[in-house]
Amino acid sequence: MKESEFYDKLKNWDFSMINYEKEIKTDWGYYKKIAENVNEHSLCLDLGTGAGENVLKHYPEVGMLIATDLSNEMIKTAKQNLKKYPNKNIKFLTMDSLKITFPANIFDLISARHTIIDAYQIHRCLREGGTLVIRGVDKNDCLELKKIFGRGQGLNDEIAISDLDYANIKEAGFKNIQKVEIIIDEYYKTKEDLMALLLKTPILEKTHPNNEKEILPIEKDLFDEYVEKFSTPRGILLERLYYGIKATK
Repeated sequence: MKESEFYDKLKNWDFSMINYEKEIKTDWGYYKKIAENVNEHSLCLDLGTGAGENVLKHYPEVGMLIATDLSNEMIKTAKQNLKKYPNKNIKFLTMDSLKITFPANIFDLISARHTIIDAYQIHRCLREGGTLVIRGVDKNDCLELKKIFGRGQGLNDEIAISDLDYANIKEAGFKNIQKVEIIIDEYYKTKEDLMALLLKTPILEKTHPNNEKEILPIEKDLFDEYVEKFSTPRGILLERLYYGIKATK
């Protein structure tokens, strides 16, 4: 199925049913960076928020948070999730992260986690001195898994998304740009836990020449090959590689 159909069918971004542990090797926290740059009066925008599971649990208290996602179904779930947090000052909206419709110079901070961005539109919407914080999935995330399957997010990109984001953020006019590589080792308790992750994420998506993304069925023989090769006493290892960027307008 197409990537957009995949997210509408998924309807949430809840991974609580998956049993795994992680070893964080880089001291760079996405929500920590946000918290360092906001206060109780800040107006913030979160792009690609999914069904709001993370912002509801981890976003610091601010004056108002507007959280958006391209998927109508994700936003429907987010509005249901919001009912469990009656004191949260969050508004969920359906919006394409590449077509930001808000006025210029209004947000104190714009955040984006694991989603595509348009640095120029973000720069336009931030007030002078405002902050951009993003965390993305880098080209070599789950690299050994992608090698076995011969496909995956960003695998054949000529320029890594982290480098592309950095270049676009700089060209858009941001200052004080900080970029960091985030390394996390995840250990999945069973192969069923790992399979649950792969069915719920586009890690193994296929990118066509026209840049259209497609979610394909997971081949059992290739999955078993990976499980056998990367099983450890702690669980099945999945090496994650993300990137974090913080910048100022």
